[in-house]
Amino acid sequence: MRHMFKLSMLLAIFVMVLSACGPAATATQAAPAATEAPAATMAPVATDAPAAPAATEAPAAPAEFVFGLLMVGPYNDHGWSQAHYEAGLYVEKNLAGAKMVYVDKVNPADRPGTTPAQLAEDLVSKGAKLVIFNSDDMKDSATEFANAHTDVKVIMASGDQVWKDGKAYTELPNMTNIMGRMEYGKMIAGCAAAISTQTGQIGYLGPLINDETRRLVSSAYLGAKYCWTQAGKDPTALKFKVSWIGFWFNIPGVTSDPTQVADEFFNTGYDVVISGIDTTEAITEAKKYAGEGKKVFAIPYDYLGSCEEGKDICLGVPYFNWGPAYVASIKTAQDGSWVSHFEWNAPDWKDINNADTSPVGFVKGAALTAEAAAAVDKFVGELAGGLNLWTGPIKLQDSSEYLAAGKVATDQEIWYLPQLLEGMEGQSVSK
Repeated sequence: MRHMFKLSMLLAIFVMVLSACGPAATATQAAPAATEAPAATMAPVATDAPAAPAATEAPAAPAEFVFGLLMVGPYNDHGWSQAHYEAGLYVEKNLAGAKMVYVDKVNPADRPGTTPAQLAEDLVSKGAKLVIFNSDDMKDSATEFANAHTDVKVIMASGDQVWKDGKAYTELPNMTNIMGRMEYGKMIAGCAAAISTQTGQIGYLGPLINDETRRLVSSAYLGAKYCWTQAGKDPTALKFKVSWIGFWFNIPGVTSDPTQVADEFFNTGYDVVISGIDTTEAITEAKKYAGEGKKVFAIPYDYLGSCEEGKDICLGVPYFNWGPAYVASIKTAQDGSWVSHFEWNAPDWKDINNADTSPVGFVKGAALTAEAAAAVDKFVGELAGGLNLWTGPIKLQDSSEYLAAGKVATDQEIWYLPQLLEGMEGQSVSK
């Protein structure tokens, strides 16, 4: 009985334990429904707040890179210097971190006793890590500066110091030369002039005489002669004259007055004047004479907006677009991939007026008739297709042979043209 009693007691205790455990089990089964809130707590997955990390992983803005620009004339001259100034603005817009500092009127008249190299030193003191010298007139000073500041990059526009195949080659690891092949732009200008002249007389308002200016005015003549003869006219009946003023723009008491030189052309039967100087006298004088009833025209130079000075008498303008080349070169200085080199850049023949790709362009003016505009377009198409007017036979002004029949001029023969060409009137060398 004791065993039975004990057994009964054990069974009772066992039942009580089971009763006590039952509720706990049902509670833990309900829990999964509540913990299924992981679906709700999955919202944090939506927070894939990796959004925050992504923002912090964005590349830091490039450090400021200051570049300097020295301009031979006023920054707003509607010519050569303004084309460079606006190229500097293009660099600031298209190259992250780039900032321009500049000095204009860098010439003996405006800053007597001060050299471009000294002014470049001032730009370096303002943080410039690269300096652009924008005129052939600054060539020697740019070389001096580059040698003295090997840690500063230098762009010499229109120069040839680091052209290994050039006559002036100097090893300057921190210098690059950049120039557009404006020879094409001048050929187009010459074509527009030849198609538009009624008198067969084209005047060229020239700056000073050097390699650059000889090849550019001669290119204008080649373009004029080609389009004149393509129109069925006698090449010997075309008169093409250049008058030099002595510098890139007027310096009273030093140069000839470009206003008077332009006037002399218009007063002696020349009805088209092509400008080779940095400023606007050719077009402003043509506008004046047109206002007096004369049928005359002008073709300014350098700057895209030059025709604005006299729309009704402007046949067009060959212009430089320095921005893309400057962006490319300054970027290499900024990122450490700089290599000294020489550039002589041809137009983008797919579109010579593409602001992002073409270093040289030509904008047709309002004074160009529809027929003349079509002829200019045809000529541009021929150049794009490979027409090379620097092909013999061509003689120099003194009648000596320059290029034999069928011979194509080398870059060196064009760059270092020693004289004007046969058929042109004007000085070939400085007195």
